[in-house]
Amino acid sequence: MKLSQRVQKIKPSLTLAIDAKAKAMKAQGVDVVGFGAGEPDFDTPDHIKQAAIKAIQAGFTKYTAVGGIDELKDALIDKLKKENGLTYARDEILVSAGGKHSLYNVAQALYEAGDEVIIPAPYWVSYPDQVLLNDAKPVILETTDKTGFKLLPEQLEKAITPQTKAFILNSPSNPTGTAYTKEELKKLADVLVKHQILCVSDEIYEKLVYDGFEQTSIASLGEDIKKLTIIVNGASKVFSMTGWRMGFAAGPKEIISAMTKIQGQVTSNITSITQKACVEAYRGSQNFLNEWKEEFRKRRNMIVDRFNNIPGIRCLKPEGAFYVFPNITALFGKKSPAGLVIKTSADFSNYLLEQYQVAVVSGEGFGAEGYIRLSYATSLENIQKGVDRIELAVKSLK
Repeated sequence: MKLSQRVQKIKPSLTLAIDAKAKAMKAQGVDVVGFGAGEPDFDTPDHIKQAAIKAIQAGFTKYTAVGGIDELKDALIDKLKKENGLTYARDEILVSAGGKHSLYNVAQALYEAGDEVIIPAPYWVSYPDQVLLNDAKPVILETTDKTGFKLLPEQLEKAITPQTKAFILNSPSNPTGTAYTKEELKKLADVLVKHQILCVSDEIYEKLVYDGFEQTSIASLGEDIKKLTIIVNGASKVFSMTGWRMGFAAGPKEIISAMTKIQGQVTSNITSITQKACVEAYRGSQNFLNEWKEEFRKRRNMIVDRFNNIPGIRCLKPEGAFYVFPNITALFGKKSPAGLVIKTSADFSNYLLEQYQVAVVSGEGFGAEGYIRLSYATSLENIQKGVDRIELAVKSLK
């Protein structure tokens, strides 16, 4: 059977593949320390779960409007106004089955053959593949830890061509945890407005920032950039609701209308019960988040400090999210006791998993060879144990 050319352009998600391999090893009784999964290890707060239970008991288990119930849209409108200083109407909001689904709806509505989409690297693994699935060309702009993994406005300006359709921004970032300041975003926004380039702003980690960092949505920097911006966000990371599958997009009416039309032919509405739970998530108490953020901050500090004390590894302290992205290029060319030469980040990641039972994700999947990604959404004990093993692994290389 001949498969479509479309599916042959893309690769399976590297992060999901690593997580699946680690879980399979654990199922066989192997003591694997997993740093692969991009989801909080905290449980969904009880008041959110109770809202879902009430929805089931009340029989709220049928189809809803494709783009989400008005009650949830209104909760999101209020959130965007209060937290981001942004005003949207119901027809400028679309609720989808997770942030990834929201991003794919954007891609389906906007990209086509001949279009170019600018993506800073390191990038979340699905950005380029979603562009490719819609016959457009991802244009990758490299950044490194030496510049804090931040794209400079002159890089963006230089990359724009007559074919440029959109720019994908992720702040705070997966995989680096980097977050742009308001001043840095303003400079990028000026370039986008000058050339009338759409901005897809993935803000899924917006509330997970530390040490007093002030998170800003690029759409809040003026009406000109707002008209060009599609915000993508969701409940997965902030409320620890990854399995509930809720994301949303906010943007210009004509784009949201097109995305809603597409969703109506693909999935229709997201789960009715999830929608009621998310109303409570956005309207109810978020006091739990202070405790979660403090725990994430402690974990971040521990893992960064530990890595920066291992010869051959350097690691920036990220402003947000729950990932670190250490540089391991100094280990390239070294050899393991069994004779394996570490030539790539994939070599090192495989070496850690197979010889030391530590699961990390190699940087090549994020467009950044020479790095590895670790999620610190795991206990301090697991971080200690896992980094102990990584330190032993590095010391054994000659």
